[in-house]
Amino acid sequence: MARQLLAGPDMLRAALSGDDPTDVSRRLEYMGYVSRAAAALLASYRADLEALERLVREAQAKRDSLRSVEQAAREDRSRIVRERQARRQVLNRTLGDIRQQRRQISVLKADESRLARLVEGLGRVLSKVGPAQPFSRLRGSLRLPVRGELTGRFGAPRGAGGMEAKGVFIRAKEGEPVRAVARGQVVYADWMRGFGNLLIVDHGESYLSIYANNEALLKTVGDIVATGDPIATTGASGGNEESGLYFELRHLGRPFDPLRWVRLK
Repeated sequence: MARQLLAGPDMLRAALSGDDPTDVSRRLEYMGYVSRAAAALLASYRADLEALERLVREAQAKRDSLRSVEQAAREDRSRIVRERQARRQVLNRTLGDIRQQRRQISVLKADESRLARLVEGLGRVLSKVGPAQPFSRLRGSLRLPVRGELTGRFGAPRGAGGMEAKGVFIRAKEGEPVRAVARGQVVYADWMRGFGNLLIVDHGESYLSIYANNEALLKTVGDIVATGDPIATTGASGGNEESGLYFELRHLGRPFDPLRWVRLK
């Protein structure tokens, strides 16, 4: 009985109540089961609450991550659209440049063909005249027809089209005297598309000197010129952005590098 009294307040209460101790002990044992079950259930509920809170936090983190991904995707789409538009603009500009270059090439080809036909026609006529002097012996002793800066060389790309130049370009201010490189006869003096005011001198032996882009022509067809005679003045009549002289030398209608025939010093 003393052991049962020492079991706790419930046991003491049951002993004082006059109930059967065995029945009381059984009920107390059941109550212990219930209490332990309730404690276990409460612990499980608390664990479930903690798990639920953890899942809520994880879900929120995933939602935040998804928002970040969606924002990054929207920014990527916007960037891709901008880059695509920029590439389209570059492509359109490139296509425009290509079309412009093709037009320039076509114009340059037409201009050069026009000059080539003129030179060919002059060659058929001049072949009957005979050489005025042995021009072939002057190689290495000619002087450039105008004083200025040599900015375009034979064979270099001419214009945006990239065609090779058949002569040289000497940059000089407008009105500078252009002089004949050797004795000869003026066989052409007129304006020509792409070359402006153009003058051609026949030196015999099927050699021609060609002076283009002039502001003014000082000689006419048939005039005899001596070495160093002023025959024109520099300008920009050929459509060049710079003032100066475009100069060619040709033999049998074919252009060759004038710098191989002149003394630059």
